Amino acid sequence: MKQRLKKILKQFFFIPILFISLVSCSDQGSNISSDGEIVIEFFNQKPEISNQLEDLAEIYNEQNDNVGVTITTIGSGEGAAGLQAKFTSGNPPAVMMLGGTSEIERYSDTLLEVNDLEVTDTVMDDLLEGAMIDESLLAVPMNVEGFGWMYNKEIFESAGIDPEDIENYDAFVEAVETLDSQKEELGIEEVFAFSGAEDYIANQFSAHFTSPEYNHNILEAYEANELNWEYGDRMKAYTDLFNEYNVQPILGMNYSRSVEELFINDQVAMVHQGNWIVPTLNGLDPNFVEEKLGILPVFGENNESGRLVAGAPWYIGINSDMEEELVQAAREFVDWMYLSEEGQEALVNEMQLIPPQDGYEVESITDPVSQIIYQEMLDGNTSAMTHNQYPDGWFQLVLFPEFQRYLDGYSTWEEFEENTSNGFTEMREQ
Repeated sequence: MKQRLKKILKQFFFIPILFISLVSCSDQGSNISSDGEIVIEFFNQKPEISNQLEDLAEIYNEQNDNVGVTITTIGSGEGAAGLQAKFTSGNPPAVMMLGGTSEIERYSDTLLEVNDLEVTDTVMDDLLEGAMIDESLLAVPMNVEGFGWMYNKEIFESAGIDPEDIENYDAFVEAVETLDSQKEELGIEEVFAFSGAEDYIANQFSAHFTSPEYNHNILEAYEANELNWEYGDRMKAYTDLFNEYNVQPILGMNYSRSVEELFINDQVAMVHQGNWIVPTLNGLDPNFVEEKLGILPVFGENNESGRLVAGAPWYIGINSDMEEELVQAAREFVDWMYLSEEGQEALVNEMQLIPPQDGYEVESITDPVSQIIYQEMLDGNTSAMTHNQYPDGWFQLVLFPEFQRYLDGYSTWEEFEENTSNGFTEMREQ
């Protein structure tokens, strides 16, 4: 298996390198013009908020005569390669969106310590650890995301299920069986539409069971050389449960069919997703989120303690390897983005993100599910985003195919745990 992994890894990492060679950035990046005008380039890896960021930059530009903010967006899985291309071309951005600890560490030599930014003092403490490299805070969280079992409130109510009564794993199983027994009356195709065709869904799902192994600490997960599946039995139990009551074939179930076809049209009761689906649902049915959407935790650690996985999927870093005026302008823009009335309005209402800061009224968050995630974060009752700390390429090349093999009945759970554990250690040591 080790030789096979090395061969696959070479192919896997060739793609970004090829992309970098093809993307020759010819723009000026961040600069100071001959007449003293400062241009700050913000590198964005979330294409779904590019328009909102551009609108926010326009507001800032109108308020600041001598400073202009430009937005460069490369997403859909190519953002990391695009950012590397910017640095390779010699036109790095002043402000950059970074995808977690590994990417922050990659650019640690050029990232500004942000301990003394005004926004830093407002950020939830648990969110800062993901940007700590050698005890230096090198970025601030962009936003909060959280995930668990998204469910349809109306279907649960019609089946006589009170979500408040689901206080342990056994009660969750009972609810699933109740829904299944009433499929015809409820008009649903199946209970679940778990997206077995999507590697990122398997990756996110695994975090419910790896977070407790790493004491709900993303730095511990990032530094770990081993994954022992201490909570693998519970992951197996959940997997067997949803596979039994899922729309089949589960390996053909993608995001579009799961969320945009079945869930939105009341054909299934639950999907494993996060608050990022809210804009999609709002675009398809403006009433669905407010009237029907709920979220349930996963009892990954024990039978009684249910948690959502929540944390900062993206961080904002400032390039310190620039002229002092550019660095200062970038600092001021990042503070303004999070602390000004215009920035907070855009973050919460236009981008529909959960803010990474303390101090917001829960009711000010735009949708009920995001309100729950924000409150759970404030209460310190969430699992960590350990799935973002796995060895590079591991979930795509090892976890996902092994998980699919188990779902399709081609391997045992023991084989799944052994193969993924071995692959974890081998790829961490690459």
